[in-house]
Amino acid sequence: MAAQFATPEAVRQMRKDGGGLIILMVAPNTATHLGLPFLTDLFKTSQKDYPVLGQLVANDIPYDTKSSFSLYINHRKTFTGITDIDRSLTIKAFAQLAAQIQRLDQAAARQRFGSLFRTPGHVPICAASPGLVANRQGHTELTVALLLMAGLIPVGTGCEMMGDSGKALAKDQAVRYADDHHLTYLEGKEIIEAWKQWSP
Repeated sequence: MAAQFATPEAVRQMRKDGGGLIILMVAPNTATHLGLPFLTDLFKTSQKDYPVLGQLVANDIPYDTKSSFSLYINHRKTFTGITDIDRSLTIKAFAQLAAQIQRLDQAAARQRFGSLFRTPGHVPICAASPGLVANRQGHTELTVALLLMAGLIPVGTGCEMMGDSGKALAKDQAVRYADDHHLTYLEGKEIIEAWKQWSP
């Protein structure tokens, strides 16, 4: 969903019905303007001081060449940061920040970011790849592309849907869930095709 519309009820639904990790998915220009590092790069530069990070390199991800994970944040007005109320505050406030920061220079944007959020936290940020679905077709890029086409703040939130089998929820069950909850079920290829027609 668009992060700008996050509510405690929406976070609760994702937590209970989805069961996967609830994340923020942000446009590449937002990540760049705030100077958000990819965790893989941050760990690489920290190997000298923390050699264990060199042993944990994510160079064998079966579905990608590099993880899109960046910082994990909490809004400074949260308590633990993990509750539905806390996470929805963090998610919605980050979307509001993303809508404002392009009017600020980088130093001011980063200062504003730091005044509102702290790290580590309970809401992981995933930064979309430049070029979005033209370069990578992950949930992060698909979500940001969809939000841009909809004219919304290009910051999304969502989670993987888990099945009772211990694996990801089967496609037919995801379609049934969408029908039962009056949601639109979209496949990645539909978003990619729409993006090709929409993008400049």
